[in-house]
Amino acid sequence: MQLGIRLHDLAPGSLEERLVSARRQGFCCGHLALKKVLSDYPGNEALTPGYAMYLRRLFRRYDMDVAVLGNYQNLGNPDPVQLRGIQQGYYEHIRFAALLGAGVVGTETGAPNVGYIEDTPEGRSEEALAAFIRNLRPVVACAERFGVILAIEPVCRHIVYDSKRALTVLREIDSPNLRIIFDPVNLLGPHNADHRRQVIRTAIEDLGPYIDVVHLKDFRPAGDGRSLISTACGTGCMDYSDILHFIRTRKPYIHATLENTVPDNAEAARAFIEKAYAEA
Repeated sequence: MQLGIRLHDLAPGSLEERLVSARRQGFCCGHLALKKVLSDYPGNEALTPGYAMYLRRLFRRYDMDVAVLGNYQNLGNPDPVQLRGIQQGYYEHIRFAALLGAGVVGTETGAPNVGYIEDTPEGRSEEALAAFIRNLRPVVACAERFGVILAIEPVCRHIVYDSKRALTVLREIDSPNLRIIFDPVNLLGPHNADHRRQVIRTAIEDLGPYIDVVHLKDFRPAGDGRSLISTACGTGCMDYSDILHFIRTRKPYIHATLENTVPDNAEAARAFIEKAYAEA
């Protein structure tokens, strides 16, 4: 694995300070969400070729890859005006990623409402899935033109809530530029957490050939019994054996980024995963 971290999970500071911190803690790649990392981010009009080349030099200075350029917006939004703006944001990030040399442009799959309200009955409907696929098509077409990989991340509370729905999207769009960010914990909720090994094994069986990035985190049940709380690796209930065996045997040198760490536990989470990987 090439282990990385979400740069916005590091101690506050400039992007360069965060890269220094990431390297000091033993990471070699990062998940870059500009709006979350830069407090003074002026908006997507900043995504010029010059800025892309500056960032590329900056990441190279610290021997870091941009594993994921994040643009997690709601492609399920039913408002046509808002949707056009969201799609335009993806086009801008895709163009920027081509110049930056990012591994993938990453996105979740949203919810069929303007408020991005998750886990609704409407979000699990076939109509919502069909709308998401329709809204995604021009974004993937843009990725194809720029030679960029767009990677969707299934989440149990979103329109693409399991590996079967994700496989439907992949087959319907049928593009080599549409791939998967695999976050095993994001497929889990109170309804299936007790069967997590089967959920993860099924997802690997369905999506394995399409997985280009892995997210690694842990979880524990919330006190209300109706949700899960995401935590840093090694601090919860997660069993990593299947996902790490998958990486070891089928995805050499894949970018795998830690999530839900804080500055005080990121190194411990990295060491935990490295030990588990060595034993997988």
